Amino acid sequence: MSFQAYLDTIEDKTGMTPRELLALAAERGFAGSAVKAGAVADWLKADYGLGRGHAMAFVHVIKNGPTISSKHVGATGSHRDASDTLWLDGKATRPT
Repeated sequence: MSFQAYLDTIEDKTGMTPRELLALAAERGFAGSAVKAGAVADWLKADYGLGRGHAMAFVHVIKNGPTISSKHVGATGSHRDASDTLWLDGKATRPT
């Protein structure tokens, strides 16, 4: 699953865009590079039924913003992403 696909599934399961969920995470004190992945994973599982993989993708965004490694950009396979910048404003508004 690509990084963007993880975020798209998070949107489907929470009903919030990744950016909206980031704002909620910040309100709960989950912000910045010192955030504890386990605490975020516990919150996302309890409130939204999200698994560890989805939580870890979201923790990466909390800690690093929308930029990901270009390792899988332009690659083939299930982990490929179209860009090294993730779209956080929802699937419906993502440029084609």
